[in-house]
Amino acid sequence: MLRWFRAFLPKEERFFALFARHSQTVVQGALALQDMLRGGEDMLAACQRVNQYENEADNITREVLTAVRRTFITPFDRGDIKNLITAMDDAIDQMQQTAKAVVLFEVRSFEPPMREMGGLLVECANLVGRALPLLQSIGDNVAMLTAITEELTKLEGRVDDLHDIGLKELFLKHRNANTMDFVVGAEIYDHLEKVADRFDDVANEISSIVIEQV
Repeated sequence: MLRWFRAFLPKEERFFALFARHSQTVVQGALALQDMLRGGEDMLAACQRVNQYENEADNITREVLTAVRRTFITPFDRGDIKNLITAMDDAIDQMQQTAKAVVLFEVRSFEPPMREMGGLLVECANLVGRALPLLQSIGDNVAMLTAITEELTKLEGRVDDLHDIGLKELFLKHRNANTMDFVVGAEIYDHLEKVADRFDDVANEISSIVIEQV
C-alpha cells in the first residue's frame, strides 16, 4: 500500500545528479589508479589525483546523506540510497588506500597482473556509471541493470583470479630474495582486490534496489 501511495507523489530527483557526479569521480579515480600502476615519472602525480578524487567523492557523499535527511519523498528507499552511495564511496576510498600504500612503501614499479587489475577496475567504474542513470526508470531497464550487475560480478571474479596469480608469481620471484618485496607486493595486490570487492558491493546494492522496485 505504501509503495502504491509513494508512486503518485512527486519525488526529489536531485539524487540522480549527485549519483552521476559521484560516479564520475569514481571513474576518474580508477583512471588515476590505472596511471599510477604504470609506474614511471608521473606515478606520484597519479597518486595525488587519486586522493583528489577521493576527497571530491567524500563531499558528494555528504551531500547525498544530507539530502536523504531533508527530503520528504525520495526516488527509492532511504536506506537503499545510503547503502548505494556508501558502497560507491567505499570503492574510491579503497583506491585511495592503494595509493597511500604505494607512497608509504615507496613502490616504483608494478607487476603485470597489478596493471591488468587496474584496467579491470576502470571497466568496473565505467559499468557503475552506466547503471546509475538507468535507476531513474527501473521498470524499463531491468534487463540492462541485471546485465551490468552480472558483468560487475564477473569482473570481480577476474580480479580475484589475477590476485591469486600475482601472489604466486610474486612468491616465486622473491622466495630466495628480499622477503620485504614480497610483503609489499602482496599488500598492493590485497588493496586492488578490495577495490573490486567494493564494486561488487555496488552491484549488490543496485540489484537490491531493482528487486524492491519491480
